[in-house]
Amino acid sequence: MLVIDGSIGEGGGQVLRSALSLSMVTRRPFKIERIRAGRDKPGLANQHLVAVRAAASVCNAEVSGDQLGSTALSFRPRAIKGGEHRVAIDTAGSATLVLQTITPALLRAPEPSVVTLEGGTHNPAAPPFEFLEKCWTPALATMGVKVQVSLERPGFYPKGGGLFTARITPGDLGRFEREERGAEKSRRATATIAGLSEPIADRELRVAKERLGLARDQMERRVLDEALGPGNVFQVEMAYEHGTALFVSFGERGLRAEQVAELAIGRALAFHESDAAVEEHLADQLLLPMAIGKGGLFTTTDPSSHARTQAEVLRRFLDVDVDITTRDERTYTIEMRGADV
Repeated sequence: MLVIDGSIGEGGGQVLRSALSLSMVTRRPFKIERIRAGRDKPGLANQHLVAVRAAASVCNAEVSGDQLGSTALSFRPRAIKGGEHRVAIDTAGSATLVLQTITPALLRAPEPSVVTLEGGTHNPAAPPFEFLEKCWTPALATMGVKVQVSLERPGFYPKGGGLFTARITPGDLGRFEREERGAEKSRRATATIAGLSEPIADRELRVAKERLGLARDQMERRVLDEALGPGNVFQVEMAYEHGTALFVSFGERGLRAEQVAELAIGRALAFHESDAAVEEHLADQLLLPMAIGKGGLFTTTDPSSHARTQAEVLRRFLDVDVDITTRDERTYTIEMRGADV
């Protein structure tokens, strides 16, 4: 049994989620110790426990240590099964991260899968639903696999209660290559509010108009049912010839609407001023499918601690090399020879 130190890299939940994904795909059992040792509250929180149990359900795994607060866990996978799966997080914990945990295995299932997920769809420190829709699933499509997602209702922090569906068609992951992003095709900004004052969205979009030079038809204000709130998410979408980059910020108590908008806009402009083809959050999410597939290479901005932690976990399970090299002061190249599991 492979033993993983959950404190490696940033010491967060990503170490556990990636280990679960890789264990299911490789059929290699593992034990993880010091789970989330790098966090203020170490051990399994509810969303991590749901990810463990969702993974166990997908591959009929034998699990021990799957309790709230547990800092150690063992996982023995068996055969992967497709079909219908339902995953529910009672809190606003990220349901999108749970989907990303089980998708690599379901791509290897003997039949297609339909996964219904409840929980947080729009919360800080996790990819929002639109990231899955506009960035992650299109990137997987370029690798030759089909994952379709549809949102029924959003779930904001701290309330949760979101609901979406993923349809996963089994297939082999091919090579991913994106060294150039190509010409800019469009840019737009969206301000979404639920259970909050509507002028908040107007103020965010006013900043977007000034800073990004947007016309009226490039901006959208979404006002959702107040029962879904409180929630506020601001998004900047930059579409290029070879892919879309999404930059997101969330409203929170004590943060002015203009500051919320500036957080996403600043990241969008920094990316646009670089020569990178893949923004940093998608870069994090590409490494695992590349590793179990046929590898590839792409350019990105300074790789995050998530990406470097992901590379360490991959090396524990697979014979892969993740090479990160500097292209210029704003751009890096990540290249990998996949294990083609």
